Amino acid sequence: MGVDYYKILQVDKNVTEEDLKKAYRKLAMKWHPDKNPNNKKEAEAKFKQIAEAYEVLSDPQKRAVYDQYGEEGLKGQVPPPNAGGPGGASFFSTGDGPTTFRFNPRSADDIFAEFFGSSSPFGGMGGRGGGMRGSSFSSGIFGDDIFASFGEGGGGSMNQGALRKAPSIEIRLPCSLEELYKGITKKMKISREIADISGKTMQVEEILTINVKPGWKKGTKITFPEKGNEQPNVIPADIVFIVDEKPHSVFTRDGNDLIVTENISLADALTGYTVQLTTPDGRNLTIQINNVINPDYEEVVPREGMPMQKDPTKRGNLRIKFNIKFPRRLTTEQKAGIKKLLGQ
Repeated sequence: MGVDYYKILQVDKNVTEEDLKKAYRKLAMKWHPDKNPNNKKEAEAKFKQIAEAYEVLSDPQKRAVYDQYGEEGLKGQVPPPNAGGPGGASFFSTGDGPTTFRFNPRSADDIFAEFFGSSSPFGGMGGRGGGMRGSSFSSGIFGDDIFASFGEGGGGSMNQGALRKAPSIEIRLPCSLEELYKGITKKMKISREIADISGKTMQVEEILTINVKPGWKKGTKITFPEKGNEQPNVIPADIVFIVDEKPHSVFTRDGNDLIVTENISLADALTGYTVQLTTPDGRNLTIQINNVINPDYEEVVPREGMPMQKDPTKRGNLRIKFNIKFPRRLTTEQKAGIKKLLGQ
């Protein structure tokens, strides 16, 4: 049968004219290329298919031919078994006589403009090549179920819907330092209400997959557009996950740098100290410090910090700070020995 127009519009073969309009309105608005700038090629193909399906199924003559002969018969590609047409009608023939019926789909933009009054409601008056056609439309606004009622044809009229977008739903996404260091895939289950073409709502569960990339920072936002509840005259809310970094027992983070603070004795500060650390990806580091460590001293280990978000092959630095434990009291002999040792 070729292309299944009913399947494209997500309706059954007994669909009413009103439900057919609802189905076209919802899908055409969803797949309009101006709403899908990052996926324009696929959107244009789907937009064209949706328009062609609506053009055929909304026309009783074309629909009757399609139901009996399929897409190939409709477009004159396959001779039908009865050239007289369904129900004894004489509008279909595969010959070249006056009764020939050969369907050539119209422009998807023209169909959209006739239905909505503009070839594009998203960019103002100009749109994708068609202007306003005797109807009013809120420019720059997009969503399903925009109008409570609408007219067909170039001179029809529409009621301008009070369309608004629901506020974004923000959800905290806790991540450990190790997860932000190595990256991880998290799957989040959400429950939302969706509406069918008749406007009835039902609750569904959906799994959203979040690919946390190495080097992501606290506050990074991952947006799933229009995954909130569907309701009339409202564009569903975006669901926004916001990365939150869990406290770590060893490291703190400063941008792309990792910071660790070591508690050492005064003797170690004066005579040398060895730092032993396990990195967030499980490697063991040994850093020997032979310099005299004063309270402001900081040992910097290059490229042992966090991966950089734009280029995870590069890393920030590991910065080691020191908390020196000074003795509270010294005996007279200890003081004398220190002075002698330090040459004072």
